[in-house]
Amino acid sequence: MAGNNKQELKVPRHVAIILDGNGRWAKARGLPRNMGHVEGAKTVEVICEEAYRMGIQYLTVYAFSTENWTRPKDEVDALMRLLRNYMKTCLKTAEKNRMCVRVLGEKSRLDQDIRTRIQELEEATRHNDGLRFQIAINYGGRDEIVRAVRRMGQDIQRGAVIPQEINEQLVGEYLDTHGIPEPDLLIRTCNEQRISNFLLWQLAYTELYFTPVAWPDFNKEELVKAVEAYNQRDRRYGRISEADA
Repeated sequence: MAGNNKQELKVPRHVAIILDGNGRWAKARGLPRNMGHVEGAKTVEVICEEAYRMGIQYLTVYAFSTENWTRPKDEVDALMRLLRNYMKTCLKTAEKNRMCVRVLGEKSRLDQDIRTRIQELEEATRHNDGLRFQIAINYGGRDEIVRAVRRMGQDIQRGAVIPQEINEQLVGEYLDTHGIPEPDLLIRTCNEQRISNFLLWQLAYTELYFTPVAWPDFNKEELVKAVEAYNQRDRRYGRISEADA
């Protein structure tokens, strides 16, 4: 494992990934952009298995953002078709690997058949004890926080929440990720170095790792490299290190 074995590496409990570069991967090969998304979906399946084998307990991927609706209609339509097919594939994978799947994001804008498949997938895998796999679909960090504030405001109005008792823990219970630990490591592929409205609240102390590798080419070896880089980080959470004390 690139000079380390699984026992030597401190494996992050929760890894989040921004899946970037599908379209550029396809363009570089003279293929339609949609082919990049198809290959990217295959990579998701591979990385789910490899992550679980490494000991990663939670994996969250950014599949479709609230901003992605502004892309050309034919690309959005193709992505929705791919999403429909992926829901079926993901169910089979989850059954095979006992993967627990949860979809983050505002689902109301999605077509009814996609919402139904999401519900079926979440219900069928709810009690699985393997990898906890979160897929962010029509997700935006700011949108998530706005929706959380609206729900909290409603609870304040009906007396279920006292404003003076609001704290970070309570806010977290209103987010899409309630019950999920914050990511230890965020990976973004294809050389982009920003978080693009992903998990804004949850990434407060997450280690960030950027790689030039496009998502369709991301594999076990690249995942190991990211975890090795994570092992070199000194996670102080605002405290000073022993060397600086």
